[in-house]
Amino acid sequence: QVQLAESGGGLVQAGGSLRLSCVFSGRTFSAYIMGWFRQAPGKEREIVAAINRASLAYYADSVKGRFTISRDNVKNMVYLQMNNLKPEDTAVYSCAAAARPTMVIAGREYAYWGQGTQVTVSS
Repeated sequence: QVQLAESGGGLVQAGGSLRLSCVFSGRTFSAYIMGWFRQAPGKEREIVAAINRASLAYYADSVKGRFTISRDNVKNMVYLQMNNLKPEDTAVYSCAAAARPTMVIAGREYAYWGQGTQVTVSS
């Protein structure tokens, strides 16, 4: 059974940075597409970024140029570096894992989810 655990959330001022981390356990990490999703109060969950086993990445338009997703297939970790944060980035951020051969960005494709970590950006 895959288990995911996020860390690194917190409160930051607009323009600041945070780095989220997610540790993966239970299966072969390199076999999974990893994604970061977020959900703000009253809004639907949306994908932020995803990365395949070869470290090819997808980014939502709203975070392109500000966020960077990366993975370490030795440490079984996926990261989300968030720079130039904006108040509209405030949300609960969750990492997720999908056992798919190609990049997927729909939440329904991801079978495993972490509990999430709160990111709050003050103006």
